[in-house]
Amino acid sequence: QEKSCRLSAALLGEDCEISHDQLYELLKYAALGKCHHAAQPSWCRIYHQSRLAGVVVVVLHGMSQVHFYRFYLQFKHLRRVFQHRFTLTPSADFLASLYGEGTDLKPQNTAQGLTSSSSECVTESSDLQSDPIIRRYGEKRQGLTSYTLTLEEQKKNDYPIKGSPGCKDYISTECDQQRTDSSPLFGLDCEMCLTAKGNEVTRVSLVDARGQCLLDELVKPERAVMNYRTRFSGVTKKMLLPVKTRLSDIQTRLKKMLPHDAVLVGHSLNADLQALEMIHPSVIDTSLLFARTEGRRFKLKFLAKAVLGKEIQCEQKLGHDPTEDARAALELAQFFIEQGPAKVAELNLEMLLTAEKLAEVSQNKAALQPPGCGVQKQLNEPPRLCKPCFLDCLQVTGQKPLLLGRQGLDSSGLCQSNLSTSNKQILQRALEDVPLSTFSVIQFSLGPEYIASHLHAALYEKVRSKLTDMLTIYAGPFEEGFCLKSVKKEFGRCGPIQSLTVVTETFQPYVCVQYELLEAAQLAVESLNGAEVAGSCIKVQRPVTAATLDCDVLIKELELDVENEGVIYVAGLKKSLTETDLQEEFSQLKDLETLFLPKDLQSGKHRNCCFLKFQKSQSAVDALEAINGWTVKGSELRSRNALASGHLWRWIWQMNHSNGKQGKHIFYEKMEQLSDSEQDLRKNVKKLDHHIKKLYRSLQNNTLCIVLFPGLN
Repeated sequence: QEKSCRLSAALLGEDCEISHDQLYELLKYAALGKCHHAAQPSWCRIYHQSRLAGVVVVVLHGMSQVHFYRFYLQFKHLRRVFQHRFTLTPSADFLASLYGEGTDLKPQNTAQGLTSSSSECVTESSDLQSDPIIRRYGEKRQGLTSYTLTLEEQKKNDYPIKGSPGCKDYISTECDQQRTDSSPLFGLDCEMCLTAKGNEVTRVSLVDARGQCLLDELVKPERAVMNYRTRFSGVTKKMLLPVKTRLSDIQTRLKKMLPHDAVLVGHSLNADLQALEMIHPSVIDTSLLFARTEGRRFKLKFLAKAVLGKEIQCEQKLGHDPTEDARAALELAQFFIEQGPAKVAELNLEMLLTAEKLAEVSQNKAALQPPGCGVQKQLNEPPRLCKPCFLDCLQVTGQKPLLLGRQGLDSSGLCQSNLSTSNKQILQRALEDVPLSTFSVIQFSLGPEYIASHLHAALYEKVRSKLTDMLTIYAGPFEEGFCLKSVKKEFGRCGPIQSLTVVTETFQPYVCVQYELLEAAQLAVESLNGAEVAGSCIKVQRPVTAATLDCDVLIKELELDVENEGVIYVAGLKKSLTETDLQEEFSQLKDLETLFLPKDLQSGKHRNCCFLKFQKSQSAVDALEAINGWTVKGSELRSRNALASGHLWRWIWQMNHSNGKQGKHIFYEKMEQLSDSEQDLRKNVKKLDHHIKKLYRSLQNNTLCIVLFPGLN
């Protein structure tokens, strides 16, 4: 058992959110291992990877974590077997970003209409007329104003727009003068870190049309930094310690530096302007200017090398140099304007990218050859469309990834086949073929009629409403003139309170308490129902609605969730207590593995509660008995089994604090339509869960199995 392959990953708090790059790291190391130059993931650890029998990725097309919690009871197998659960940060092109650069693999259709692609390449046409750049801009050279983004293009690509939602407090550069083809160009690039607020600027660079650096400044984030992203930003905690410059200082300087007809140039410049919280009306985005087929984008590093012959973002350097990146983006725009679209199209960037990737594959092959055995370059071979480097690596090692599905696994057509193929047929094929493959992607789908965006929005509203009801309790009756402060104090001992209001519609006053955590609401029901509070013997209950009728069943199932195994919730902590204080206080508890203090994601302050994870379930049971009634620095502790120890509590917080209340009429208009289809949806979800169970049970021991809910966007 000690030598069996296993995965170790943190489960609590901020660690429950991962990026596609991090998932890519895991898949690459699991499939290839150290012998093929893959490194251990930075965020988790695979032990005894060499004993891994295979990797299976199950994609539930069109489904998101909204579906998982709306149909939580139907996903019986999924929630009881899969030990690690993470929220994936949003991505515009889910599987394309997962596998690296975009792909265009043609399927091998079988008699059943299923797809089983072995990643074969196809020849690309050299006809310039079909080049996406020629189709967009024509062949003739034009002035720079022809390449600035229109207002509609800016909206589509998430640029901050004056008057748009979310940009209320953004600062305008006030560069409102009419642009001409003689307007000055400025290259802009920022490096960001991750805070509770989201992406915050840590370094800003601005260069003029000659490439001279006008600004290169470190910036102190407003909130506590959760991740410096040093690998990409090059910014460390030590570098920011003496920094006094704030975002408002940078905004003021940029406003002064930019003339009224300035055109900003950058690569995916929308992200920089969002982080700067600035609005600028005239931009050239080189990621869109050089965009590939179906809107896929080249990386700045590749474009700098292929178009300008410059090496940037070198691996020897720690992180990116924003001045270098700003200058590269500026020179790319200048090349495009001066040379014209036809010259850019003649570079055949798609083929150059493929050649670069094939060279990497050849190098890998050469590394695998015994000494003295070279790899002959096939210079006369026709160019091939690019493939994700991850799949390339699998090809080099002799592994043919199995791709099964009935709809496109991504927008580039990685896996397409007959839409009439059922999930049952896909499962049957998977049961036969997965044991023969070391890397498999199996895609199931609810069908197009169930994944429309308006239905997804209605589902989201139902989940939000149900969670709100589960977080809410009513308590009373109280005497007239009761002490509200003492009531708030008593109920606050169960956990952080979102809101507390007095209900006056009743004969005697009641209070309505909405908590931030499910555990807090449940603890209030369990510990304060029938108790004497503010001089009254009160009843504590949740609101009785159609959504809460199965609340007791849901609470019980959440306790049994494998993610909450060995995890307990502790409330009643003084906010002055630090994590070190609590570590010391709870150190006597046997088999304590992790202590996590939930934080307010806006203020960064920790709440009056914590989660404790134990190595053994019995140790958690023993700890519950020991902790109830404990007094820590004058505070009496209350505890219970965890219900939402992982990413669910964070998701609830985001739901409660989101501004996404606009368009609720759309939700209600579609509720009736959703109700008609929801019963069928439940049945289909239950079948999907059964398919996953059947597939999972057929896997060999030591197989890494991942289930993805990619969502609609």
